[in-house]
Amino acid sequence: QIPSLGPIRSALAVALIQLRGFRPQDFARFHPGGSLGASLKFVADIMHTRERLPLVGEDKVMSEAIVIMTQKSFGCLGIVDAKGRLVGMITDGDLRRHMGATLLRQRTQDIMTRKPNTLAPNTLASTALEQFNALKRTQMFVVDKGKPVGILHVHDLLRAGVA
Repeated sequence: QIPSLGPIRSALAVALIQLRGFRPQDFARFHPGGSLGASLKFVADIMHTRERLPLVGEDKVMSEAIVIMTQKSFGCLGIVDAKGRLVGMITDGDLRRHMGATLLRQRTQDIMTRKPNTLAPNTLASTALEQFNALKRTQMFVVDKGKPVGILHVHDLLRAGVA
């Protein structure tokens, strides 16, 4: 009786992968379809950028900031300082917690959550999903050297097939 070649093929494949230094990122490049390829995408491949970013300065009046937040439809607003660094974030939940007669007259710096959770552009999408779940967040800014370069919503990860 001849033994199955399945385990031998698998061992040879693993040996070749190791010999050639094949990494998960290489797999994603050569096999982008399917859940494994999707989970090996980077945040930079999925995030929203440029004019889609909901950003305002830290001294913006909330009556104006809420308009921008609504236009961008992410349920949040990034707050940047004069050098363009992300210094805070305002979410729909923050608005509900600060709801009152003076909300629209306040400045974003008075409402924002300082030092928000962020992602790096080179974070694997699967790792980003783990962070969303662990932190119980639905959106996070993507930051490079302190400056926002993108925003990612948990729905973006689900649409990309990361699960």
